[in-house]
Amino acid sequence: MNRVTVLAPGKLNLTLDVTGVAENGYHTLDMIMQSVSLAERVIVRRSGELRLRLPGSFVPANESNTAYKAALVFFRETGLLAGADITVKKAVPVRAGMAGGSADAAAVLVGLNELYGAKLSKAELCELGMQVGADVPFCIVGGTARVTGVGDILEPLPLCPPCFFTVCMPKGGISTPQAYARYDELGTDARPDGDAAAGAVRAGDLDGLCAQMVNALEFSSGSPANRPIEEILRSCGAKAALMTGSGAAVFGVFTQREAADEAKARLLRHYPRAWVVRPVARGAHVVESN
Repeated sequence: MNRVTVLAPGKLNLTLDVTGVAENGYHTLDMIMQSVSLAERVIVRRSGELRLRLPGSFVPANESNTAYKAALVFFRETGLLAGADITVKKAVPVRAGMAGGSADAAAVLVGLNELYGAKLSKAELCELGMQVGADVPFCIVGGTARVTGVGDILEPLPLCPPCFFTVCMPKGGISTPQAYARYDELGTDARPDGDAAAGAVRAGDLDGLCAQMVNALEFSSGSPANRPIEEILRSCGAKAALMTGSGAAVFGVFTQREAADEAKARLLRHYPRAWVVRPVARGAHVVESN
C-alpha cells in the first residue's frame, strides 16, 4: 500500500455548556456533538520525509498545523521510522467552530495507521489525538456523542434524528482562546440540559433535542453576525438556530430539505458561504487505498 485517502467530517455542537476549569487550565465542557456531511479529504502517501500540502487554502502548511502535529505524534508514539506526504483538500471553513483542523489531524492518524499497518485501536488513536487537540478524538469516532471533560470523555449516542442543517459562515472567524477568555469575563445564564439533550437523542425526539440547543459560548463570542443569521434561519422555519463551538459558523435545524435550501439561498444574499448538510454516523475513515 502506497497511498490512502481519508474522508474526515466536520462537526456541529448541538449543545455546548461550560462546566468548569480543569487543573491544566482548559475549560471542562458538556456537549452533544454531531458529525456532518461537510468533510475534509486527506491523501496520505508513503515517503521518506514528512511533507504537508494544502492546495488552495491560506492555512499554513507548517509545523503549527494540526495535520503535521498529528503525524509527528503518530511516528513518535509508534516508533516507526518513516514519513508521509500529506495533502489536505479543505472543505470545512476555518475558525468556524466546525473542527476542520481537528478533522485533518484525525484523518492523518487514521490514514497513517492504515498505510503503515500499525493496527492501533480506535481508543489508542483517540489517545494520540488528545495530544494534538481536544476535538480530535471525537473527529476520529464521529457520529453523535455526548462529550465531556476537556473533550476526552466520549459517550456514543444513536445517530441524531433525521434532519438537515443549514450552516452559514460569516466573513471573518472567531478566535477560540478569545471566546473562552470573554466567557470567563462575562459568563452566561443560557445553558442546555445535557441529560435532557442526550435523552432526546436516544428517544429519537428532534423537538426535545432542539429545545435544548443552547451554546453557552454564543453570548461571549463577540460575533455580530450571530443574531442576524439566526433570525434568517428561524424565518425560514428552523426548529432551532445557534452558533457552533466557539464560532463563527451558525446553523439552523430543518426537517425539510426545501426549507433548508431556501434558508441557504437567503443567507447567500448577505453572507459569503452557506451549506446544507446532514448528520453522518462516522468520523474519519479510509475511502480509498492502493
